[in-house]
Amino acid sequence: MPPVFPMLTVLSMFYYMCLRRRARTATRGEMNSRRAIESNTRALPINVEIVQYAKEVLDFSSHYGSENSMSYTMWNLAGIPNVYPSSGDFTQTAVFRTYGTWWDRCPSARLPFKRTPSTFCSQDYVELAFEEPVYPTAVHILETYHPGAVVRILACSANPYSQNPPAEVRWEILWSEAPSKVNGPQARQFTPCIKQINFPTNLIRLEVNSSLLDYYTELDAVVLHGVKERPVLSLKTSMIDMNDIDEDEDEEKFACGMDALNKQFSIVTLREWPTNGYFDKLPYELIQLILSHLTVPDLCRLAQTCKLLYQHCCDPLQYIHLSLQPYWARINDTSLEHLQSRCTLIQWLNLSWTGNRGAISVSGFSRFLKVCGSELVRLELSCGHFLNETCLEVITEMCPNLQELNLSSCDKIPPQAFNHIAKVGSLKRLILYRTKVEQTALLSILNFCSELQHLSLGSCVMIEDYDLIASMMGAKCKKLRSLDLWRCKNITESGIAELASGCQLLEELDLGWCPTLQSSTGCFTNLARKLPNLQKLFLTANRSVCDTDIEELAANCTHLRQLDILGKRRGECWLCFMDLKSLSAKMESLVPNCLPDIFVK
Repeated sequence: MPPVFPMLTVLSMFYYMCLRRRARTATRGEMNSRRAIESNTRALPINVEIVQYAKEVLDFSSHYGSENSMSYTMWNLAGIPNVYPSSGDFTQTAVFRTYGTWWDRCPSARLPFKRTPSTFCSQDYVELAFEEPVYPTAVHILETYHPGAVVRILACSANPYSQNPPAEVRWEILWSEAPSKVNGPQARQFTPCIKQINFPTNLIRLEVNSSLLDYYTELDAVVLHGVKERPVLSLKTSMIDMNDIDEDEDEEKFACGMDALNKQFSIVTLREWPTNGYFDKLPYELIQLILSHLTVPDLCRLAQTCKLLYQHCCDPLQYIHLSLQPYWARINDTSLEHLQSRCTLIQWLNLSWTGNRGAISVSGFSRFLKVCGSELVRLELSCGHFLNETCLEVITEMCPNLQELNLSSCDKIPPQAFNHIAKVGSLKRLILYRTKVEQTALLSILNFCSELQHLSLGSCVMIEDYDLIASMMGAKCKKLRSLDLWRCKNITESGIAELASGCQLLEELDLGWCPTLQSSTGCFTNLARKLPNLQKLFLTANRSVCDTDIEELAANCTHLRQLDILGKRRGECWLCFMDLKSLSAKMESLVPNCLPDIFVK
């Protein structure tokens, strides 16, 4: 009989490594939990699992619905399921603004930032609050139509219902994966295998990527399972990944990604090496080119190797285009302060999703722009809830060369603050989707920013008279190429006529969910005849679209690539769909191998 001692030795070593890994993340709370288990002094078992639905939707980047209703909005994620287990298109679900790749193939598409980590593919997010903080054991996402968009689930240490804000806000990734194609649009309960974290949470964030979907994804509810006390050992784990035993496990990499950057940014003491290897023999420009392929955290790590590479990694030329959005959870005032000396030549800056819950202060943001704003051409601040009037004032004063400004979903900026944007006469792109911009400020912006080429006013509910706005655009914004008027409630054929007469370079026009536009007034025919350069036209949910409108589009808009008449039923006018087929064939003949996107429901 063979000896059993070698096997026992292997098991002992494995058990030791598991304990060692747990010891690295052990906290005083964990030790107290273990003592509680051993003494068995609790009245209730600590492993009783709490199951809860989301109590409230705290924040989100976009949604298909209106700001003044519940249909297709993110607020439908709060509470028990409305639809599940049924499948199909239901207004009681949560739907994001877009899907597929057509959003990136329209005239208003923006160039991507380089150096974006391959692991970051999130396009939208929603944050959900739950009643009780728990140590998560499972997260169930009830998807009712075209599932597969969720790519990342995170948990936050901050309790949104606590009266005392925490000194430090931590985010941990519970699960992440690259976007994948799901066969079929049927409903499903998505329950990924999540990792254990060492703090209780009642704030969960879902991040999505809808680029592989054939239609809008629809979410019905999110269920959080968890226990009140931290589990000592997960018995649900069916397989142990040996990579978890490594010091460089994924979660530690994420944690050090920007957390450690705050220390790495400020490191000036380097080891003394006799030589810099073969790098001394390479031209400066070649080293710069090689380093341009590294992400920001990798640059900071490389800067600690030797003085030569430190000099290269801190060169402002490496930071001409800088996107900090992938590291939104780690960016704070200290990060911006350490980056100041490296960003004196920065031209593109992406701070979207950053700075919330006090991570970035108004003074910290202002100090950064006063040092680094003079060369800025593009500034992305989507979902930056720290922004206020002072911030917009600093932007307009410190960024004289600014051409692109994205304030999408910055719904905390007060209405009067938008007046400052009119001072930036060089603006070519302005995104005000889901902001509180009001009519007076917008008229001032249109009057002084005559170079505008791309303008987004989707879901701007505080504008009282869109006809007046359209008239001002027709008179002042002759270079306008794309215009988003999604869900504007009061534009009429009069405003459309003024717009079409004055902005004849328009290539993209979104009039989706504009209920005051009626085909019987001839407004769509007028658009087709006066805007021959149209490549994208959205008339979503307008059931007045008729055969004549489609015929005019087919005859006059020969560059049309994307046409959305979702909500127009086939039974209402068959000729309409016959003309769509001829339009598609005509466009295919004009642009070989390039099929148009025609959305009909």
